[in-house]
Amino acid sequence: MTLTSTTTTRTVDHDSLVPRTAAPVPEPLAEVRGGLRLVQVRDDLARVTRAGGEVLGYVERLDDPLGERWRAKRFVARQRRFVEIGEFWSRSDATDCFRFA
Repeated sequence: MTLTSTTTTRTVDHDSLVPRTAAPVPEPLAEVRGGLRLVQVRDDLARVTRAGGEVLGYVERLDDPLGERWRAKRFVARQRRFVEIGEFWSRSDATDCFRFA
């Protein structure tokens, strides 16, 4: 009985063995103002939180014929809903209303 051996050469693309990861997702822009943190969620929406991470609500940019307006919405955790606080002509004014709520 004669055994013969055949050698097969395969080329391995080592790059294909490395798991590919998605491109890093940039952190949302964040701003700290008066003890509150604003995290940009979208171009027209920022989440307002306390330093400890508690979500207080959102500040939303609105288009108005007279210019940009900002709407502040307070998050009511017990009811799991948002309540509109008001509309303001500046983002800083809309954000400041969360400091006293």
